[in-house]
Formats: sequence, structure tokens, C-alpha cells
Amino acid sequence: MTNALKDYLFFVGRCARETIHGDWRYFLWMTALTAVALLGLNAYAKQFVIGLSVTGMSDQVSWGLYIANFTFLVGMAAAAVMLVVPVYIYKDETLHDVVILGELLAVAVIIMCLLFVTVDLGRPDRFWHMIPGIGKFNWPISMLSWDVIVLNVYLVLNAHICGYLVYMVYLKRKPAPLWYIPFVFTAIVWAFSIHTVTAFLYVGLGGRPYWNSAIIAPRFLASAFTAGPGFLILTLQIIRRVTKYRIDDKALLMLRSIVQVSMIINVFLLFCELFKEFYTDSAHVASAKYLFFGLHGHYGLVPWIWTAMVLDLVALVLLMLPQSKSLKYLNLACGLAIVGIWIEKGMGLIIPAFVPSPLGEMVEYFPTLNEWLICAGIWAFGMLLYTLFLKMTIPVLTGDLTPTSPAPAD
Repeated sequence: MTNALKDYLFFVGRCARETIHGDWRYFLWMTALTAVALLGLNAYAKQFVIGLSVTGMSDQVSWGLYIANFTFLVGMAAAAVMLVVPVYIYKDETLHDVVILGELLAVAVIIMCLLFVTVDLGRPDRFWHMIPGIGKFNWPISMLSWDVIVLNVYLVLNAHICGYLVYMVYLKRKPAPLWYIPFVFTAIVWAFSIHTVTAFLYVGLGGRPYWNSAIIAPRFLASAFTAGPGFLILTLQIIRRVTKYRIDDKALLMLRSIVQVSMIINVFLLFCELFKEFYTDSAHVASAKYLFFGLHGHYGLVPWIWTAMVLDLVALVLLMLPQSKSLKYLNLACGLAIVGIWIEKGMGLIIPAFVPSPLGEMVEYFPTLNEWLICAGIWAFGMLLYTLFLKMTIPVLTGDLTPTSPAPAD
């Protein structure tokens, strides 16, 4: 084993050791996340044994809450590019100190995406069929195989960038551009690709007219660049409150500008889609009518979508007001936007495409308790990972963890 590898493994070990130290708030948070994650694991064990019959999905509605969360989280992962672009392309140092934190979030979120895909598989032991070159997945024609590729490559890119840059800070060395700049620019392109390919996955299904729109991909990106930075605004305030890592208000206000512009575009594209659906009043408007007004006595999604519309519009108004430069109003706007977009891109996008079915059947979908528990478990596990990543990284960024610093007492 070379000395360089020994040094790196020692660094990883020291970072891992940081995760077992903290105050009562840290351990309470980690205990709560672990408990919820275990509840989700128990619910998934039940699903694994019995099958997808424990979910609300059916032959007619074959995608549900799992794919809804997957779609939302792909956007959250892609949003990391909104921190990278100003710093590495426009040389704006405002977000320089939070880029790593955004990249770490992307790593945790991509892992969550892969978990949601896994729990959606009726036979997860056959996942190898989705691996191009190994399985029988009709690559490169299949968009799902492309989705597998772009998600995993994006995970590797972000993991490498974060690991390398944090290690260089630990060693107090200047990072070699060759070892991270090409990966940064590749990740920028890849961030757009993961959400675009996911959108194409839906748009390319000709039997689902509700998805057959050219603006699905732009809508995905606009909503992603609203919810992702919005989530970071909330997260960064918690980080600077409970750690020594300093995050300036200027960085939060720059993220606010990103959220503000993206939210305007997201709402505009949503209304463009509504105009296309309802003004033309074609035979394919049935799914949109079911979503917004109910159809043939079925109203399962109506409360969901109108809640999302109200939350989106209130968030947009708050972001447009000068008062949103106050963190209190900004936090409220971000919270409303995140929930609104989660509903809009999840229950409001995935489910209506299946109702009515191509044969005209009206089969509604209602998530079961088991589905909610599995989803909560994956979210808890993702937040657990992100917390661990931050716990290992922030001491390095603040200079508390160096090759010469003493190890904390156990």
C-alpha cells in the first residue's frame, strides 16, 4: 500500500470519527432519522415479501408515490448546478463557500433517487436487466437505460469532486485543476441531462397523451432550479446556526434571486401547459380535466393540484415582494415553493397520465400507509446521509480537522 493511499484512508477514518461526536441536538436528530428510516425499511420488507399489492398501484396505474418522489428528487440533484455555474463559469465568488455543500446534497439526493427506483421494482433482484451491456435493456433505444446511465455517472462525478476538494482543503494544498475542473464542467452538462432524460422518459411514451408535450423538460428544469436552491436556503441557515461554518447573507440572497427567476418561469410554463390542454379541448384533455376538476365522479387528485397551485402562486408573490429579502419571508416562500412543486411534479404529473387508462377505465390511485412509510424512510435515510456528509466535511472546511489537529476524545 502506497503512502498516499495510507494518508487518504487515514483522512477518511478521521472524517468518519467526526460523525460520532456532537451535542444533544445532533444525536436527537440522528436518532429520529434512524427511527424513521428503520420504519421505512420494515415497511419495505413487508412489500418485498408480499409484493406491490401492498401499494395503491394497479395494472392501470403502475407508477405512484415512489416515481413521484423520484421525479422531484432528480430535480433537487440537478439544482446543484445553480451553485456551480456562477462560481466556475462567471467567476462570482459569492457562492464559493457553499458549492461543496450543494454538491454533497446532490450526492445524497441521487442515492435517494436510486432507492426510490429500487422500491418501485416488483422484482428488485432483477435490477441487473437495467445495466447496459449486462442486462437485456435495449440500450441505446430505451430512455430508461439512459436514465440509469446519467444518474449513476452524475453520482460518481459529484462524489469525486467533493472528495477531492475536501481532501485538498484537509491537506492545505491548492487543488490541481486537472483533477477537478474537467469534472466540474462535465457535471454542469450532466446536471441538465439527468432531468432532461427523465423528462424524455415520460414524453416518449406515446400512449400517455398527458405527457406528450415539448415543454415537459423545460418545466422540469425550471421547477428543479426553484426547489433545489430553495431547499439549500433553508439548509444553509440551519448549518450556520448549529456549526461554526460561516455563510454570509449575500449567498442566501443570491440563491433567492435564482429561486425567484426560476419560480416565475415555472409558473409561466405551467400556465402555458394549461392553455394548451383546456383551450384546444381535444380528446386528450381527459387527464387534465380529471386532475383539475374531476372526471365522471372521480376527484382523487383535485385537492392535491389546487393545493399545489395555491402554494406556488403564494410563493411567487412572496418572492416578488421586496420583503422577501428578509429571511423570515424568504424561508416561508421557499417552504411553500418546495411543497407546491413536490405536489405539482409528483401527484400532479405522474398519476394523471394513467387516468383514464388507454382503454378508458377510471381507476384512481391512493397511496397506502405502507407506501408513505417507505417514502418517509427513504427521505429520512437521505437526510441521514446528508447530515453525515456535512458532519465529516464542515470540520475540514473550518480548519478544525487537519493532519496535525488532535483527534477528539471518545
